[in-house]
Amino acid sequence: MRKKLFLIVSLMVLSGCAYLSAAHYDELFGPEQTRQRMVQANTGAGAEYLQYVKPVLDTRCVVCHGCYDAPCQLKLSSPEGIDRGLSKKRIYNGTRLFASEPSRLLYDATNTAQWREKNFSPVLNERTQTEQANLADSVLYNALVLKQSSPLPAEDVLDDEFDFSLNREQTCATMGEFNHFASNKPHAGMPYGLPGVSRSEFQYLEKWLKNGGKMAHIKAPSKAVLSQVKRWESFLNQDGLKYQLAARYIFEHWYLAHIYFPEDGPKSFFKLVRSTTPPGQEINLVNTRRPYDDPGVERVYYRLMQERSTILAKTHLPLSLDDSKLARLHQQFIEQDYKVEKLPSYRVDVASNPFKTFSAIPVKSKYQFMLDESELIIMGFIKGPVCRGQIALNVINDQFWVAFADPDKVATPAVEEMLLQHEDALELPAAEESNALPISSWVKYSKRQNQYLKAKAELADKIFKDDENLTTDMLWQGEGVNKNAALTIFRHFDSATVVKGLIGQEPKTMWVLDYALFERIHYLLVAGFDVYGNVGHQLITRLYMDFLRLEGEQNFLAFLPKEVRKELKANWYRKAPLSLTAFFEDSKEFSQPTGIAYKTNEHQHELYGLIKKALKPVLSPRYDYKKVPKDLQAINTMPAKAINLLPQVSFVLVKEGDNEHAAYSIIHHNAHYNISSLLNEEGQRAYSEDTVTIVPGFIGDYPEAIWYLHNEQQVSEFAKQMPLLKTEQDYRDLKAELAIRRTHPQFWQYSDILHQVAKQYRGIEYGLFDYNRLENR
Repeated sequence: MRKKLFLIVSLMVLSGCAYLSAAHYDELFGPEQTRQRMVQANTGAGAEYLQYVKPVLDTRCVVCHGCYDAPCQLKLSSPEGIDRGLSKKRIYNGTRLFASEPSRLLYDATNTAQWREKNFSPVLNERTQTEQANLADSVLYNALVLKQSSPLPAEDVLDDEFDFSLNREQTCATMGEFNHFASNKPHAGMPYGLPGVSRSEFQYLEKWLKNGGKMAHIKAPSKAVLSQVKRWESFLNQDGLKYQLAARYIFEHWYLAHIYFPEDGPKSFFKLVRSTTPPGQEINLVNTRRPYDDPGVERVYYRLMQERSTILAKTHLPLSLDDSKLARLHQQFIEQDYKVEKLPSYRVDVASNPFKTFSAIPVKSKYQFMLDESELIIMGFIKGPVCRGQIALNVINDQFWVAFADPDKVATPAVEEMLLQHEDALELPAAEESNALPISSWVKYSKRQNQYLKAKAELADKIFKDDENLTTDMLWQGEGVNKNAALTIFRHFDSATVVKGLIGQEPKTMWVLDYALFERIHYLLVAGFDVYGNVGHQLITRLYMDFLRLEGEQNFLAFLPKEVRKELKANWYRKAPLSLTAFFEDSKEFSQPTGIAYKTNEHQHELYGLIKKALKPVLSPRYDYKKVPKDLQAINTMPAKAINLLPQVSFVLVKEGDNEHAAYSIIHHNAHYNISSLLNEEGQRAYSEDTVTIVPGFIGDYPEAIWYLHNEQQVSEFAKQMPLLKTEQDYRDLKAELAIRRTHPQFWQYSDILHQVAKQYRGIEYGLFDYNRLENR
């Protein structure tokens, strides 16, 4: 009876019949104080959390609350994130004038009290620990109850009461504010804008919260895995200066990776971290904004720390370490004939410039190291902190291919000498740390970029003379086995994806990367990018990326006849701003003729064919769009008017048996007259040139539409109707028939199917999808 009365009172409060301030909660349940919630996994509470509670949190909550861009910074993917709670401060803020204080789990605070000092408020009860108080004073519980008491309206498309934009106003109510919030926004319960959890799921969470919200970490790695960890930590922490410099270089490129050992059964993942303590001792993390900042200790150690958070697709960068990889690193960094007289400084003007910091290591060693895992390195700027936001990504086209210059041909002593002579011109914006002035910086960096391009072009002109002209032999062919030799990058407006292979229809542009360009992209967008930086830092990062994109495109153009290069470039940059036109005019470009004897006037198309032929042994067939069933292939040739109605990423599940499904991704490529307009992307859109690609499997980590086709008849109907779309109502009518909208009563059952199929398709690359971009149409 007492329990029933308490729940009734709770629902009355949540529906606006009462209002309890923080002072009232103090009076009822005592003052807030931090609580110890961690228990061992083998205890009753720990086992219950891992078996019953964590799966519900993962599949129903973490799909929106998992990372930097989680609403209210509420990260429910780990016990530390749950205990930290929520914050009213945004991480992704493109307007702040000064850099903000970081709020990274495990780094910027190490206990609950420290997070409270940083103005994070609890979502679990921190007052008197009774069953009633544990429920009544829990934001998490009250948000769940609010959804149960005010479920979604019975509408296919929700009205303006619901705002799903990424930059929407966020209330982030504390418990003292929650009842007022609930009375104003009765449909804002959790999961927000989605159906509520099931009765059994609610009961699991309620019981857990009522008993104090005890949590346990996932199981520790096996002894066999820990022996591998010990072996790798030994390699990374040798005393020799050559070893120490190599370890620093490896760390600054792999620190975002989820490292695993292939012989491990159920995979344990690790992060490569800097610690003040050597192997054998407990890890004591070095806390700096960037991976190359001064650690503040005489000797830093590189350690492998178990990743205990739920694996999310949008931040998952798997990297396999085994005996062959260890031998490869030894060959690249230790066996090479070079000396390290002293370790480089951590002073920002040195540490932010890899051409200064690692000048002792041969260029070929560094470049080959990056090429070996090129997808991972590029994935860093797509799945790292820079991944979120239009300004960060409107510097790239929506679909383009990437190839690499052969290290045997471009990592020569002459190139090494040229880089040493121009290391100052290769300085990156991170040298200005996290507070920058974008206009004056752009002028400075444009001049330096032109200095470097001039030196690079002059050296190339010397190399390619006397009929030694450029052909596709200049491309790295992955040593015949490495599929990292060819990549495709897809931009999905404010997120992106990189995959192996030359995927989809022929793109508008292509990049060819050499060592210096590849290295600068990494240090600009990954190692040197500060998501907490001010607007100037974020804008100058984006502006500098203009230079790097142009350089990659120019490397590709050099394979074409001289008379075609300027014409094609002009088409890529229609309506370009005057500042970019002036930059083109000042830039010195490669002046030698191509060594390719073209047989047609469709030069770019022919070149794409030659590149595919040269790289054929290492082209990944995984996402070959020609493997899509014939009916669905009609989507690839949809008219632009129909394509314009599509979201950026759509997943299609086709039921093929009782428990079997095929999966496809539909990717909408936004066309632009040019992509050099910083704040006017919409004004540069070329809607009539939009294209679309459907591929087998899953491309993208943020589905916006989910289609579920029960049989071949629905597949045929879907393929027939998609190209016929003309209006928003047409699209909504088709969704009503064949899609799983966010309002679908069985949304979560279909979500579970989606993830089960994704696990089969993605294997070690699997992680939970993010639903923050699910459309409401």
